[in-house]
Amino acid sequence: MTTIELHSIEQLNEVAQEVLKAIGNSNIVCFYGSMGAGKTTLIRAICQALGVTDVVTSPTFALVNEYTNGSENPVYHFDFYRITHLDEVYDFGYEEYFYNPQALCLIEWPELVEQILPQEGTAIVRIAVNPDGSRTIEVSQRV
Repeated sequence: MTTIELHSIEQLNEVAQEVLKAIGNSNIVCFYGSMGAGKTTLIRAICQALGVTDVVTSPTFALVNEYTNGSENPVYHFDFYRITHLDEVYDFGYEEYFYNPQALCLIEWPELVEQILPQEGTAIVRIAVNPDGSRTIEVSQRV
């Protein structure tokens, strides 16, 4: 497990690089954290580090936004906060996203779809808000 401290927004680009290093070759990255912890903000910084030039926003209502990184590979940004039934995920064909070896899947609120996530190739990013407003980010591999 890798632990990263984020004390100010000015460190965000550096932290994004550290998170990318810690996730290694994982193509699915699950972001856990309370509402307002900074999941979307960190994903935006990670996308920027990957060379994404699109505007990165949370796909709360669309479920998934698709971007292209600097190598022309897809980056899928999911937000499963509003999922009420797993059938909704089956209906939009999650397999095409999760099992695309060229793609990187960044998932907010993965708690709602954990049972369909691949065991291998999945990284976990946990963001905790500290009393002083800083963030502690833990990155590990799913086991």
